[in-house]
Amino acid sequence: MASTDRSDSPLAADVQRLSAAISGQVVKWRRTIHEHPELSNRETKTAKLVADHLRRLGLNEVRTGIAHTGVIGVLKGGRPGPIVALRADMDALPVTEQTGLPFASKEQTTYEGLKVGVMHACGHDAHTAILMGAAEVLAAVRERLPGTVVFIFQPAEEGPPLDEGGGARMLIAQGGISNPRPQAIFGLHVNTNIPVGTIAFRAGGLMANESNFRIIIHGRQTHAGRPWRGIDPVTIAAQVIMALQTIPSRQLDQGSGASLITIGTIHGGTRRNIVPDEIEMTGTFRTLNPALVDDGLQRIRRTTELISESAGAKATIEMVKELPITFNDPKLVAASLPALERIVGSTHLVEAEPVLAAEDFAFYQEKIPGFYFFLGVTDPKTDPTQAAEVHSAKFLLDEAALPIGVRAMSSLATEFLLHN
Repeated sequence: MASTDRSDSPLAADVQRLSAAISGQVVKWRRTIHEHPELSNRETKTAKLVADHLRRLGLNEVRTGIAHTGVIGVLKGGRPGPIVALRADMDALPVTEQTGLPFASKEQTTYEGLKVGVMHACGHDAHTAILMGAAEVLAAVRERLPGTVVFIFQPAEEGPPLDEGGGARMLIAQGGISNPRPQAIFGLHVNTNIPVGTIAFRAGGLMANESNFRIIIHGRQTHAGRPWRGIDPVTIAAQVIMALQTIPSRQLDQGSGASLITIGTIHGGTRRNIVPDEIEMTGTFRTLNPALVDDGLQRIRRTTELISESAGAKATIEMVKELPITFNDPKLVAASLPALERIVGSTHLVEAEPVLAAEDFAFYQEKIPGFYFFLGVTDPKTDPTQAAEVHSAKFLLDEAALPIGVRAMSSLATEFLLHN
């Protein structure tokens, strides 16, 4: 893809105009999806909304039921040319919303045995609405497109339920990027750390490798007043948690790529005066250096087992290498930046710091060149450091960012088709 300025091309101007013209509809889609969120592999209403829209646009092909609830639309341009894919994720999180929005979610469900709310606390409602908008924009100019656009509406980015499979890995295994096979793929994620009107990018590693683990510390149950008659897994768990934190900070080379270990859940016991028989913990290991993955997991296992054994307990540890690093193809990034600069201007196109969140967009990037970037969604009058993060019950986004996202995705696809 060439990098010369094409801001005056009629097609680029039409993409900009159409993106602005449908902004109101994109907001309506986003609010509908936000008010009716669905967990991973349960996105049936969202998938129907998407599939009905793509069919109304007259796409050449609309496939449903991919990776359980995924939707893939294929738009063939008026002239032959390359193939490019655009991806959005559709699933929500088990979070009880506390935003006070008039279209706030009131959905509830049972998740891993617990009654929970359901909320689009990660902005996937915006991602889906943006890609629906991009599909409408590109369908309107299809006769001038030299090539094919594949629209991927993916379920279960947040992780499918146990024993179900799903997400990008399953979508790829079921031929989601095989027929037709794109030469490149683009995706975005909303980001409350940057204001509306700013896009953040990074060539190379943008997001972390994710490995997850489950630890069960097996003690021996006894009366809380006579703990020496048993083996207390609670105090052992506390020692394990503190020791695990020193693995990234004292044992792994942070200069070769930042790493962290987080314990997300801990469960055990039924009553205050009973030392429980066992404690279960789940956690995640993140790193920006793939060479540290096996070493870090080995240290987690060794630390947990030796601390448990020192107190007379045993530890059972299950580990899963979940997601690879989200790696943006440097050549694709460089070729794409002029299009993004035309949308937000040079001062609002900034280089992102790598983050230790993880994304299953990385699976697409293992197969084809990909570019994943951040879309600013915080009101410019708000200090981004005070904005609620994604996965928060108070997560908010400024809907003024939506037409920017539509234009970005539409423009990236158009530019790729025109200049490859």
